[in-house]
Amino acid sequence: MLRPQTIQIYLPSGDPRGVRIAEITTRIVRVVEVPRSELAGFLKMPEAQQVGVYFLVGDTSELGLPRIYIGQSGSVGSRLVQHNQSKDFWNRALVVISLTNSLTQTHALFLEWFAIGEATSAGRYSLENGNNGTQPYTPAPLQADCTEIHETAATLLATLGHPIFESLTHSANTVGGVTQTAELFYCKGPDANGIGEYTSEGFVVHAGSTARVSNVASIQGTSQERFREQLVTDGVLKLQGKHYILSRNFLFSSPSMAAIAILGRSANGWMEWKTKDGQTLDSAKRKTLSETSMRS
Repeated sequence: MLRPQTIQIYLPSGDPRGVRIAEITTRIVRVVEVPRSELAGFLKMPEAQQVGVYFLVGDTSELGLPRIYIGQSGSVGSRLVQHNQSKDFWNRALVVISLTNSLTQTHALFLEWFAIGEATSAGRYSLENGNNGTQPYTPAPLQADCTEIHETAATLLATLGHPIFESLTHSANTVGGVTQTAELFYCKGPDANGIGEYTSEGFVVHAGSTARVSNVASIQGTSQERFREQLVTDGVLKLQGKHYILSRNFLFSSPSMAAIAILGRSANGWMEWKTKDGQTLDSAKRKTLSETSMRS
């Protein structure tokens, strides 16, 4: 459940796009956001010598999602120096450390594994890690600590503009004790039955939706076919029987890209996605907005 919180963001240089340090005033977790261009300055900070978990974020993948790499180190500064030499895609690093310098390697290994799993489930970012790895042995008391650390870090990361672990859907969100329910839209075709919702970030297709396997001739060899192939490569679309099934909630940049993924052909998502009563997304959202604007 979401609840009011007080967050402090400190700008060491005064530049709001430079290094930013965020913390919840009553917690011991701190997140340091480091632009790649200012990595040398971060290495002079005491946080660079600590045990921590880090997130490298950067350009977009073939799916149109920001790419991310999640890691951990006993000395996060040294590890970031290595990634500065070996990884090209990232432009900002977000480092999670303890204000009391109390994180151990055991904490960090569990937090890394847990964060990769949660980020994969959220589906907002395209992970560069390759796989979720194996859960490290962690005593139950430390797991409890890690869960609290992760929750705090997730809030701070989202506040800094990186909602890595936030749910894509509004169906189960509770704000101020009130459960928000989403308006659902449906897209149907041969061997395809998509369910999704229109959000402020794009169009989210729900896990369990089915999609056509074959592509129509008109999109073969095009960017639309490559887009669908990338969804399969990344495990978003998984073959099940005679159709694909969406393995997790997935955010598409537009209703049309969501419809293409489901139908295997060119599509105008504003017309293909419909309410259970048959009203198009265009009619439910764009035309209603235009009519409201004219009345005002």
